[in-house]
Amino acid sequence: MQDTNTNESAENYLKRILMLQEEGNPNVHAIDIATSMNFSKASVSIALKKLENEGYVTVGPKQVLNLTEAGMAIAKKVYGRYIILHRFFVALGVDDQTAFDDACRIEHDLSESTFQALKKVYEEKVAHKD
Repeated sequence: MQDTNTNESAENYLKRILMLQEEGNPNVHAIDIATSMNFSKASVSIALKKLENEGYVTVGPKQVLNLTEAGMAIAKKVYGRYIILHRFFVALGVDDQTAFDDACRIEHDLSESTFQALKKVYEEKVAHKD
């Protein structure tokens, strides 16, 4: 699934920015990412600088992080996969933490055809029961 120009780490940072925004934090800062991912601020700063140089993130006034159009596209795709996978695993009876961990691990490596097949089963057999 990985975009040809991104790796799993980059995808995780982009997804995390989007997740924090969707959780009600429109002004995401590097410290928010460091805290939520349990990474050092220095590590996050290095990664964000790389994402900025690659055109996926911009840093606005007061050091607020913004996803570029390219960054948002990747973040939405990875986050969308995560949501479906997590919900599917929970519906199968997997405990929430394991479902979270597994979804985070495989969201990057699952082929598009396999993901679409899982998504179809989820939507037909599981989602309508929610």
